[in-house]
Amino acid sequence: MTARQWVAHAGLDPRPYESGSSVLKRTRISKTGNKHFRAALFMPAMTSVQFEPRIAAFYQMMLSRNKKPMEANIAVMRKLIHAIHGMWHRDRDLNGEKFYASTP
Repeated sequence: MTARQWVAHAGLDPRPYESGSSVLKRTRISKTGNKHFRAALFMPAMTSVQFEPRIAAFYQMMLSRNKKPMEANIAVMRKLIHAIHGMWHRDRDLNGEKFYASTP
């Protein structure tokens, strides 16, 4: 499975809101995936924002783009899935530089 398939399995893939004339609503997560997988990623995402500097920088970047804290946390969850897939696929530890390359 690819990282995108893992994201879809977790239900964190974006789903545009389309309903007749009301097309100006925000895109949401699909939630069609496994709710237990999604719930299992929530606390690690919140904890990693507090203790991992690169993930915290990504979170702050999302907040600076006018995302709500929950939206930023969901973005971290999605990015964590990509990182976990990469670590598992390549049999390596987390490399914060590859997670988010922030400029100092």
